[in-house]
Amino acid sequence: MLLQVHDELVFETPKYEMESLKELVFDEMPGAMNLDVILKVDAKWGPTWGDME
Repeated sequence: MLLQVHDELVFETPKYEMESLKELVFDEMPGAMNLDVILKVDAKWGPTWGDME
């Protein structure tokens, strides 16, 4: 993980690990805290951070 900003996590990973990283984040993120609301998880990827906008 490179960065955590408010409700956002930024990772840098090789292409061949992207799918397994996405699965890990989608599995772990919703249970990271005990909340009374559902925590929605979304993912975007690209060659640069600017391509995510």
